Amino acid sequence: MAEKINETGKKKDDNVIFVGKKGVMAYVLATVTQFNESDEVVIKARGRSINRAVDVAEIVRNRFVVGAVPSVEIGTEEIKGDDGTVNVSTIEITLTKI
Repeated sequence: MAEKINETGKKKDDNVIFVGKKGVMAYVLATVTQFNESDEVVIKARGRSINRAVDVAEIVRNRFVVGAVPSVEIGTEEIKGDDGTVNVSTIEITLTKI
């Protein structure tokens, strides 16, 4: 499988943080670390992790990278399982340094 490379020569998903069940500060640390390498970080979450992703974005924006401009996209994914399809909410928060 070929890796997707963007115009800066990095893999496309290098600046993406996938939020799961860990504590909020673990994702905050990962996001701040990514900001040291690039000017844009994408925070993604699905389902019950959406509130944690919003918390991460707000903590990063207000405490660590003051002035980061957020862009938010929401959507729904259909997950096929044994019981048929289930709709799962998704969020993608893009933080950009000024």
